[in-house]
Amino acid sequence: MTKKIKLYSTPSCIYCHMAKQFFEENNINFEYIDVSANQEAAKEMVQKSGQMGVPVIEINGEIVIGFDEPKIQSLIKN
Repeated sequence: MTKKIKLYSTPSCIYCHMAKQFFEENNINFEYIDVSANQEAAKEMVQKSGQMGVPVIEINGEIVIGFDEPKIQSLIKN
């Protein structure tokens, strides 16, 4: 089963770059959403997570705040 992954991010965020690199290096498909350029996506991110900081990663409806690699790996494997 393919996981639906969204990465809410900004171009200047180092942890966002780390998350993006992790997905790319592991050949994991994800949707990159630049919340600095998309105000509707930014509102959606805050509504889902309660957070204004990035990265916010959504994996099949589960929210991960920040680049928490162990949690991301756990959600991807399940």
